[in-house]
Amino acid sequence: MKIEKNKKMKAQLFYGPGDIRFEETDIPRIGPGEALVKIKSALTCGSDLKTYKRGHPTMIVKGSVFGHEWAGDIVELGKGVKDFAIGDRVVAANSVPCFKCYYCKLERYSMCENIVYNNGAYAEYIKIPANILPINTLKIPKHLEYKQAALTEPLACAVHGIDQSNITEGDIVAVNGAGPIGLFFVALAKLKGAVVISSDLSDERLKVAEELGADHIVNATEVDDQVEAVRALTTGGRGVDVAIEATGFPKVWEMTILMARKGGTVNLFGGCASGTSITIDTQLLHYNELTIKGVYHLTPYYFRKAFKLMEKGLFDTLKFITSDMPLEKLADALELMGEQKGIKYNITN
Repeated sequence: MKIEKNKKMKAQLFYGPGDIRFEETDIPRIGPGEALVKIKSALTCGSDLKTYKRGHPTMIVKGSVFGHEWAGDIVELGKGVKDFAIGDRVVAANSVPCFKCYYCKLERYSMCENIVYNNGAYAEYIKIPANILPINTLKIPKHLEYKQAALTEPLACAVHGIDQSNITEGDIVAVNGAGPIGLFFVALAKLKGAVVISSDLSDERLKVAEELGADHIVNATEVDDQVEAVRALTTGGRGVDVAIEATGFPKVWEMTILMARKGGTVNLFGGCASGTSITIDTQLLHYNELTIKGVYHLTPYYFRKAFKLMEKGLFDTLKFITSDMPLEKLADALELMGEQKGIKYNITN
């Protein structure tokens, strides 16, 4: 299939905080080694909500298409592409490392100094660049729906985070936040054999956490002290073995640290707004020998690992998708997410 040169596509363009417009724009043109994909599913995401609400400092400029979790069909291929064909059902990561810089040589690929990002999922078509296509693009098996495959990127981030959290079978794990990433952490911690405590402000989301296996839930609006409510669920109130933050609010970062037992691990996964800071009791950090770490993004290894988990059906991925909404209603879907209504919305063309 060859796309007509002057043909336009429908897309949601970002013009500023709270200002996205459903317009026609040019279909991406592809070059050697690239692919053009007709998008079948594009999912809403917490980072897209942040972009919608407050903009993005680097990646999303005025008048550009945004969105980065998607799956679809290849409709056009550039010269030199050997491993894909027109008609392939595919999902691609939204980035790729350079494999050449200092951090890539250390195999810390999420820290790559030259990482390339690819946005543009809230549209009819998206281009897969030549560096992403051979490394971070996967063919979707027939038994997976497009919207399930589109979960690969956020799940890969969570799989990266769970692997860095030092969870062993029988550990008590607190997950603060029951948005999409927090719910992934719940499901993945259960696969590790952990006892999971899920905390959030939304009964709707906490119900999904229970359905994914959470052993205890804490609605933060119904307790006087969220930290004490979580610690009370551990033996002698000593705290959890692993505490994971998945909201991106500094206050919750601080509470998450206070939930960990002596010698425990704290994973501060949720990205906070630039310029924010937290306060830590230095004596607590020192004498309790806490391990506190941040974990960011994904790597090609975790992208494939996440995809394998879905291929094998190890947890119910459809629980993460609340409903389908048309592309022209994207703002409504993002507003619902901002109100903590639903988990993810499947944006369709």
